[in-house]
Amino acid sequence: MPPTVAFATLATAHPMGQQVYEERVAALAPDAVGPEVQVRRTVVRTLRSPLPGTARLPARVLRDSSPLTRRAVGSVLYGRADVVHRAGLSLPPAAVPEIVTIHDTVAWRFPDETRPEPYAAAETRRAAAVVAVSQFSADDAAERLGLERVHVVPNGVGAEFLDPEPLGAAELLGLGVRGRFVLHAGGSTLRKNLEGLADAWPRVRSAHPDVQLVLSGPPSERRDRLFGPLDGALRVGRLPDAVLPRLMAAASAVVVPSLYEGFGLPALEAMGCRVPVVAATRSSLPEVCGGAGWLVEPDGAALAEGLVHVLGGGSDVAERVRAGRERAAEFTWERSAAGHAAVWRQVLGLGAGVNLPFHPAHR
Repeated sequence: MPPTVAFATLATAHPMGQQVYEERVAALAPDAVGPEVQVRRTVVRTLRSPLPGTARLPARVLRDSSPLTRRAVGSVLYGRADVVHRAGLSLPPAAVPEIVTIHDTVAWRFPDETRPEPYAAAETRRAAAVVAVSQFSADDAAERLGLERVHVVPNGVGAEFLDPEPLGAAELLGLGVRGRFVLHAGGSTLRKNLEGLADAWPRVRSAHPDVQLVLSGPPSERRDRLFGPLDGALRVGRLPDAVLPRLMAAASAVVVPSLYEGFGLPALEAMGCRVPVVAATRSSLPEVCGGAGWLVEPDGAALAEGLVHVLGGGSDVAERVRAGRERAAEFTWERSAAGHAAVWRQVLGLGAGVNLPFHPAHR
């Protein structure tokens, strides 16, 4: 029998960037790791969850159980796997060698994120390998959790975000969009810095009265409260996966004002769509943008200045858009899957081969 890797994820009703990562890795890494390794997907859901999955656990096991209970549950949850890759810290630890993905440390930094996992430090220190999606998040996790080595395996850009056909005027009108617009796509927690964007928008609107601000994302009281009173701000809700890339491609700019991102997929996706990106010079965003975006301080004045400049056009805007498209092409999910497969093979003792597509960060 070939050795088995169980790739374990937690079912969620509101998929965001982390779930994009999970689905792409689960789909592509089995081919990347090779036929001598069997890959099995484990999708954990709570007892009452209507979501699809392969296993059910009481919610208290995921949130409030003791280390002993977590280890006991983990010893049976993943079947006869030789290695388990946990894509979320709340999942119980395995009894066999395991790999853990850490996207960020926002739970420890922002009060409106999920609660910090109480055993994260102890469990990740025992793991055979820890994976992070950017050098920033690798360094951050190493410092926060006391880790000595974290493998950096960046996210990718889906093909749907590489030169998609922009939404036409009639399709945009159906969303309430008329003419030029700036797009913000994503969540609305404190780290997303919607307050900074709301402060910036009246200044942008004053300089470019014809431009709308389009905000896409799940329903949010904070988004409604901040942008409902603002002239030219339009909330379009959560959009189908087939629509968002085309909406992004039709934008005159994409803004990512976040105070903290473990990776920052919207910035890279916008570059793939050949759209200028104005992003906060914080966390992983400078690393991801790589000089192809406009990096500014995350306050209203600086965000407005960056957006006003980009909306004004000019040769430097066109040059950075070209650079952004080239940079986006470097980040593929196939390359990310190969990086994960290399870590899996290494932990299985099969060797990872040469020219590993990830870079270990040492602390």
